[in-house]
Parts: sequence; C-alpha cells; structure tokens
Amino acid sequence: MREVDLAALESALTDGATVIDVRERDEYAQVRVPGVTNIPLSEFVARVDEIPTDGTVYVVCAVGGRSLQAAQYLAARGVDAVSVAGGTDAWAGSGRPVESDA
Repeated sequence: MREVDLAALESALTDGATVIDVRERDEYAQVRVPGVTNIPLSEFVARVDEIPTDGTVYVVCAVGGRSLQAAQYLAARGVDAVSVAGGTDAWAGSGRPVESDA
C-alpha cells in the first residue's frame, strides 16, 4: 500500500483532490485537516459509494493505521488510494492550518 507524506497531501489539497478522514466523528470535530470529508472507518464499507473514484483518493486518520486499512480496501476495489503517513496528528504538529468544531 502506498503512503504519502504531508507535503504530498498539502499539494493534493491545493489541487482539489479527494481526501477522506476515517477518524470517528468526535475526533474529526476536535481537529481536522481543512477540506477533508469525514467517513468514519466504522461506516466506511456502508458509505464507500460516496467516494469519488476518479483520480487519487487520499486517506487520513490520526497517525496512519486506520487510513492504511481504508486505503487497502479502496485499492482492492480498483481505486487509486493512498494513505497519509503521520495523519492528522502530524499535520497539526507541523503547524499547518487545522479546523475544529470547538
């Protein structure tokens, strides 16, 4: 399974790529990468048809474990999917902008 770094995610966001955050709703509400769509891993299989399949799909979670699982699932369905290494924790820790419902 392919993993990309934060710079690749940042570039993809600028280009309008699809980015799916698979963390649970409460995690997503606390802090998230701007411009991502939340489809929690617990709902992922049921909602997979909501994910566009044209172009690369970037998958992010807290640190990279859940996003790897989701990206592997998408890849098995023929989707060009990559996991973001380090996830939201690394994104926030790097000083990049974040959003929050708080």
